[in-house]
Amino acid sequence: MSIKSDAPKGYAPTGKNTGVVKPKGTSKIRAHDGLETIDIRSRKPSWLKVRSPGGPNYLRLKKMMRSEGLHTVCEEASCPNIGECWEDGTATFMILGDVCTRACKYCGVAHGMPTTLDEDEPRRVAETVQKMELEHVVITSVNRDELPDGGARIYAETIRRIHEAMPGCSVEVLIPDFKGDEAALKTVIDSGPAILGHNLETVLRLHPDVRPGGRYWRSISYLGAVKGIAPDMLTKTGIILGMGEEDAEIRQAMIDLREAAVDILTLGQYLRPSPMHIPVARWVTPDEFIEWKRVGEEEYGFKHVESGALVRSSYHAKEQARELEAGGPGSIKNVMEADIPAPAEVRLDLVQLELGRPGRAMKGV
Repeated sequence: MSIKSDAPKGYAPTGKNTGVVKPKGTSKIRAHDGLETIDIRSRKPSWLKVRSPGGPNYLRLKKMMRSEGLHTVCEEASCPNIGECWEDGTATFMILGDVCTRACKYCGVAHGMPTTLDEDEPRRVAETVQKMELEHVVITSVNRDELPDGGARIYAETIRRIHEAMPGCSVEVLIPDFKGDEAALKTVIDSGPAILGHNLETVLRLHPDVRPGGRYWRSISYLGAVKGIAPDMLTKTGIILGMGEEDAEIRQAMIDLREAAVDILTLGQYLRPSPMHIPVARWVTPDEFIEWKRVGEEEYGFKHVESGALVRSSYHAKEQARELEAGGPGSIKNVMEADIPAPAEVRLDLVQLELGRPGRAMKGV
């Protein structure tokens, strides 16, 4: 006999030490209605198979992270490249804890309410970077929407500490949207990262369902605002493919990102973290990823497109930081939608969400 419960369903991993974990909600989204998605038990294509991590450098880094009480997005988001990257001595640090205030439907990081803010974290990250003798380091974080600045101050302090400990080490950051707060963005920029990244994640149509805590044009314009503040700073974003997007929508996302003069784009395959996350809509083939790289670079003018099934935001990040020069500002230089609630903050049955760039009519509408 089954017992019905009114408790919300969704991803709720245990064992997190920086907050109270809550479910992410249903794994169903409107865009998948009538679509035959891929069962999580289905065999993955051969090009998605990777060796299980366990080499000596991987084990050394894992021990180091645990001893310092640090988190990596490599582990929290179940990155398929963790074995390769950790064996090469590179890792992406995840600051501000291991519990995120947002409930993105594709993300393996736990959602809930953080209960602590580790003020000593910047020092420990910098010391670990020094011990690892890194030439390039990537810093990302959970969303901390309960903080007045979203955690920007901790980002800036972490970057400064790394520069002091390792003067030759370049720092790349992958930041949240800080709810469109331009002052928070400037706080991070003023600390001197080599690359500032913020992921768009998906196309306009899917955005409200799979990333309900953000807004499409807020993310794009936030990247454009970087160039308004620091025109010579490299900007970067990532899009996950295989969640139900169409080719024309991917192209439109590229056009929109280039209006904000985004320099670097990463494209990778969506891999479902658990049955509680949205299903994979399709497997994108290696040849398709090769073609998208060509489209992004040759047709739309990205400085570099890192495109492949296993590509994630920080994949080959060191090479990008060393070899590329930033382009100038684009037509979008100011933050949009900072004062408009994200879908998760409103009742969708009462609020009409505007599609398309604010102030610009959608074709066919």
